[in-house]
Amino acid sequence: MENKTVFICDDDSTIVDMLQMLLEMSGYDTIIETNSLNALEVIRESRPDVILLDLWMPMLSGDELIKKIREHEELKEMFVICISASKDGKDVAFQAGANRFIAKPFDINDLLEAVESSSNGDR
Repeated sequence: MENKTVFICDDDSTIVDMLQMLLEMSGYDTIIETNSLNALEVIRESRPDVILLDLWMPMLSGDELIKKIREHEELKEMFVICISASKDGKDVAFQAGANRFIAKPFDINDLLEAVESSSNGDR
């Protein structure tokens, strides 16, 4: 069976590096992008199984990116996990159309469970 591919978008390269290492050690393929303005195009080209993105990023915020994903017919069913340190982040993420929300700092097992749960629903 092919590995699940996770697209990671966060403007903090330290978090991106940590997430990439964690996910790859757990058997996932990863695609990373630190500039949210490039994210939609990368998602359209790569068609990842899971999208993992930060809510608060400069230029194009995570909630705006989720809305753009949900507007595209070919992308709208993608599984999106939103991460944020913001107390209000959960409401913002779900209103934008996220499938899951994980608060920073997050528990590694919670994150892996959220990525794994994406295969339990329709993509």
